[in-house]
Amino acid sequence: MKHLLFICLILLAFDSYSQKITRGPDIGEIYFIGPNHTGTGLYYSIDFGETAVCVDSLNFMISIAADKTHGGVYFIEMPSNLYYSDNYGYTNSWVVKNSNISDDIHSGISEGTIYNTIDSHSEDYGSNFINHSANGFFGSLKSSEIDNQIGIGYAVTKSSFIPDSVFFLISYDNFENLIIKHVYHKHEYLFNFLTRGTNNGEIFTVRNRPLSFNPFEIYHSENYGDDFLLVNEINIINHYSYGVEGGREDGELFMLYNFVNLGWLNAHTYIFHSTDYGKTFEVFHPFAKGNEPLLANFSSDTTEGEMPFTVDFCNFSIGDIQQYEWDFDNDGTIDSYEQSPIWTYQDTGYYSVKLTVTGLDSSNTFLKENYIHVYKTVGLNEIFQPEINCYPNPFGNHITFEFQSGINESLIFIYDIAGQLINTILKPQGEKKLVWDGKDKYRNECKPGIYYVRSENNTFSQKILLIK
Repeated sequence: MKHLLFICLILLAFDSYSQKITRGPDIGEIYFIGPNHTGTGLYYSIDFGETAVCVDSLNFMISIAADKTHGGVYFIEMPSNLYYSDNYGYTNSWVVKNSNISDDIHSGISEGTIYNTIDSHSEDYGSNFINHSANGFFGSLKSSEIDNQIGIGYAVTKSSFIPDSVFFLISYDNFENLIIKHVYHKHEYLFNFLTRGTNNGEIFTVRNRPLSFNPFEIYHSENYGDDFLLVNEINIINHYSYGVEGGREDGELFMLYNFVNLGWLNAHTYIFHSTDYGKTFEVFHPFAKGNEPLLANFSSDTTEGEMPFTVDFCNFSIGDIQQYEWDFDNDGTIDSYEQSPIWTYQDTGYYSVKLTVTGLDSSNTFLKENYIHVYKTVGLNEIFQPEINCYPNPFGNHITFEFQSGINESLIFIYDIAGQLINTILKPQGEKKLVWDGKDKYRNECKPGIYYVRSENNTFSQKILLIK
């Protein structure tokens, strides 16, 4: 029983939200924690994860961060002891630097600099840490990251007194002071991972729901967290551990997926590599042992356009796949058996796309609802009467949606810029108009910004701007 408890504690620590993948100072250079033939270890790659070398086997390694110094890498060992290597993490190159710090460490932007969440940072390779005042911080820290611009940092916190919200905080003075930038409602698992990109103000985050079968959602901001835009959804279930890291080039993003089951009989590492901000991926498989997991995954670098609209689907499914089945409009009819098909949508509307991959003895299906949007551009000589008018836009206290005669629509859905449904408005029977007062479904005032509107049967979609 003691042995079982000990193993469970190791698994829980390994699957925490501490950093499992980190970028080195050179393009294509990454370190990551993953399974090996004897347990877990530290891997090093110089080709974006296509191949990797296990430089050391360390079963108690729970978090890593690379230094800007070539060959410099840190790791945290339970119980929160900090080690540093100046030789790419190879065995016998580690030196104990500190103890009793958090397992959530982050790379700095200069040589010898490392961050211990928002609490402190070191400028001498972890030998000494400078404490931060963190004035304005409250609740429990979910994730943190620094910007590429000196002094700017980010934190996400959750308060037990406000259980339905998470708070996105920003600091302009190296975590001496923090201020609330945004409050996100009903986003309990948003921002479990924060990672910076290559440019000032660029942040990636991933929304996931542990112990659920919902897809992971990738969000991207290029304006210091003012707006987070939903970029993609990834089908990653039954993962042993997972990580996200921005790259060294514009649009580059790495995603680590470790799969282990049957007492280490099957163990696999996958590196998802994107060069277009997470819209599409190439998948590398640097470590393999036993049977692979089977996961359907796909995306496209463009998801909306004018009819007829041709989509080149990027298939990055994993596993020993024997057959691909694509349903491009989710009507139950298989439209293609190709691995990476091209499909042309001839009519306007929103289309849900489903891919089913089949292996030797199992299958896996991934559905992206309303993934493709096809519209018609109105020419100068055409007379066009929209089915639903909205005015005024931008608006302050309220906006009116006016239905044209004969339109069989009764509901309007309001989404925020992150793609989350914030309100549903019902049109009274017999009425031609309905009004939104700028409040969410809990009757809270919505913040000024961009919102998206969609009608019940997808006959109408519109971007609106709240300016109050």
